[in-house]
Amino acid sequence: MTSTSLKCGPSPRETAFFSQPAIVVALATLCCLLWGSSYPAIKSGYVLLGIGQEDVPSKLVFAGYRFVLAGLGVAVAAKLLGKQVALVRADQLRQVTLLGLAQTSLQYVFFYIGLAYTTGVRASILNATTTFFSVLLAHFLYQNDRLSARKALGCLLGLGGVLVVNADSGALGGAFHWQGEGFIVLAAFVLSAASIYGKRVSQHMDAMAMTAWQLSIGGLVLLAAGYAAGGSLGQLSVVSGALLGYLALLSAVAFTLWSLLLKHNRVGFVSMFAFLVPLFGAMLSALYLREDILKWNNLAALVLVCAGVVLVTHAGGGGAHGKR
Repeated sequence: MTSTSLKCGPSPRETAFFSQPAIVVALATLCCLLWGSSYPAIKSGYVLLGIGQEDVPSKLVFAGYRFVLAGLGVAVAAKLLGKQVALVRADQLRQVTLLGLAQTSLQYVFFYIGLAYTTGVRASILNATTTFFSVLLAHFLYQNDRLSARKALGCLLGLGGVLVVNADSGALGGAFHWQGEGFIVLAAFVLSAASIYGKRVSQHMDAMAMTAWQLSIGGLVLLAAGYAAGGSLGQLSVVSGALLGYLALLSAVAFTLWSLLLKHNRVGFVSMFAFLVPLFGAMLSALYLREDILKWNNLAALVLVCAGVVLVTHAGGGGAHGKR
C-alpha cells in the first residue's frame, strides 16, 4: 500500500452536488456559523464546568477532550465517504504529529487561555487576523502569491479593525491585555503558519485524513499536558457534557464540509465566506453572553475586519480563516 491510498478521487455525483452555487453558499455559511458559535460555547463551558480564569490546566483538559472527539468524528466521516484514513508511512506520522502540535496543541493553548481574559465579541474580531497573517506569510513564502494592492488594502483594513477594537479602556472587554487579546492574536498567527504547512502536507495526503490525525494527536497532547499539570474536566453534568459534545461535533462537521467545498470549488470562492466567522462569533457572543456588540469600536472593528477578509480572499487568497 502506498501513500496514494490516502487519496480518494471524487465521484461525478459528489462533484455535481458540492459545486452547485446554492449548496456552496448554504454549506459555507453553515460552517462559518458553527465556527462562530464556538466563542460563546467555550466561554459558557468554563462557567458550566466551573473552570476558573486562572485554571489553565483544566482549560487544556477541556480543549483536549474536544479535539480528540472531533478528530474521531472526522475519521468516522472520512470512512463513511470511502476514504482511507490509516497512515502507511513513518514520514506521514511525523508530518501529522508536527501539524497537530502546532495547529491544535499550541494554537489552542493560546486561544483557550486568551478567551478567558477577553470577551467573545473581541476574540471573534481579533481571531480573524488569521486571514491577514496567511496573506502576509504567503507573500514571503510563495513567488506566485505576492501581495497585491487589493490584498494590501484588505490587510490594512484588518489592522485598522484590530486597532479600533482596542481603542477604548476599562475592565474586561476594555483595554488591551497580552494574556487576553494578545494570546488571541498569537493563536491566529500560529494557525496561519501551521495552515501553510498543512497545505503542503495535504498535497500527499487526503485532507480529511490529515485533519482527523492532527486533531486527535493535538488533542491528546493537550489532555496529557492538562492532566500532568493537575487539571480536570471540572463539574461534568448532562448540560456541560452536551456542550462539550457540541463543540466536538461542530469541529468535525465544519472541517468535513469545508474540506469538501474546497475540494470541488475554487479556493477563493469558498474562502470569501470567511468574513462570516467574526460576524457570527460577535453576534452570538452578544446574544448568549450578553456582551455589548453595539459599542462604537466593536461595530467599527467588525466592519473593517469583515471588509478586509472579503478583499484578501476575493483577490484569490484563502488559507486559514480563524476556524475554531
